Amino acid sequence: MILRILVVAVALAASAGATIRATDALPSESLVVTASSLGQKALNDPAAFDFVEALTTEIGQRLAGTEAHRRAVVWAEARLKAAGLENVHSEPFSFPAWIRGAESADIVGPVPQHLAVTALGGSVATDANGIEAEIALFRTYDDLLAAAPGSLSGKIAVVTQRMVRAQDGSGYGAANPIRRYGPSEAARRGAVAYLLRSLGTDSHRLPHTGALNYQDGAPRIPAAALAIPDAEQLERLAALGPVRIRLLLTPTIQENAPSWNVVGEVKGTERPDEVVLIGGHLDSWDLGTGATDDGAGIAIVFGAARLIAGLPQRPSRTIRVVLFGAEEMNFSGAAYAQAHEGETGKIVVAGEADFGARNVYSVQLPGGAAGSDFGHTLERIIAPLGANVDRRPALGGGDDIRELQKAGVPAVSLRQDGLDYFDTHHTADDTLDKIDPKQLDQAVAVWSAFTYLAAASDVDFRRLAPTAK
Repeated sequence: MILRILVVAVALAASAGATIRATDALPSESLVVTASSLGQKALNDPAAFDFVEALTTEIGQRLAGTEAHRRAVVWAEARLKAAGLENVHSEPFSFPAWIRGAESADIVGPVPQHLAVTALGGSVATDANGIEAEIALFRTYDDLLAAAPGSLSGKIAVVTQRMVRAQDGSGYGAANPIRRYGPSEAARRGAVAYLLRSLGTDSHRLPHTGALNYQDGAPRIPAAALAIPDAEQLERLAALGPVRIRLLLTPTIQENAPSWNVVGEVKGTERPDEVVLIGGHLDSWDLGTGATDDGAGIAIVFGAARLIAGLPQRPSRTIRVVLFGAEEMNFSGAAYAQAHEGETGKIVVAGEADFGARNVYSVQLPGGAAGSDFGHTLERIIAPLGANVDRRPALGGGDDIRELQKAGVPAVSLRQDGLDYFDTHHTADDTLDKIDPKQLDQAVAVWSAFTYLAAASDVDFRRLAPTAK
């Protein structure tokens, strides 16, 4: 009986127009039908995979500050225009570009052998002859932090703490300080260089790169990641006695290098000044071809925007696609937020696809929205796609969204299955063959449904926030 009443109520609501309000009014059935059809269409739309296939083939790696990234910007603009997006342009900013050089590491005693390493993004160089020193090995990061000042004088600090495999990537978040801040902590204790076990969940001899953050007041020392088998080899050798390593890193910094955030829009029909922002990052690390990080992410939002742009009736709000230009080195999000600080109040919600190419299993909405009309309607639409609305609110919408969120923009997080994401993350193995087109299509489907629903409605996530009540 209750179900019958709800069906009648939904049918009556259809005549009231296709909007969802931040009140308890039932949503329009026509809006639900359109969002559902978008999701179903995305499941059989090859556009996203074609996008990432072409990007990784025609451009390849896209390290910010390189000529390859410049070509990627031009390429991306052309793709957005061809997909029917409007106001396509690139917004420039400058940053200190880090460019990888030669990198090598060798055990020189007691048993000479080569180590598989890669420099961390932002690392300073060794001198031309490299650094040779005895290592001080720590099985956990806490052990390093417990070391006394000066206790590592003249040594290469090595941290071999393992990263935990988790569907939501929480193992990476927990281990991230080892890479981000470990070099400075080691330097404060006298170390002359820093090595860590790669932040990854694989067992291959392919080290995982990633950015570090030198801390004020600490010397800047060269830093690199060890392939996981090599970190374990050092553990075994260190248990037998002293180990000496020679490390060579020759990266360079290009001050005031240019980069760009590439932007395209599906212009809203009734409230074009209100913006639903979806994005990913066009730049990548330089070891692989940036297929899953983040070619897949920008392919997902491209695919969603392309489908919505092709509707006979576009949504009332503007959908803005932003392909950020220097996420890996943490510059593009801040540059975008600064350039758009005057319109943050008009950004309805923002989210970034930056967690590989697998299926979306859960959507975390801004605080207070999961139990609203919007949340219930979205649940109804995405359930057939294999996803649900999480009762927990989104804590963030992606690295490039962080500064917008600080300025008050509500964030959404579409959670993708990341159980094997960190097997190839930031390695030479981040290549197109790791992408399952069907799982990529499912991610496009959920993003399409959410994006359309947010743009076609007048839901106000700020009003739904618990602190606003």
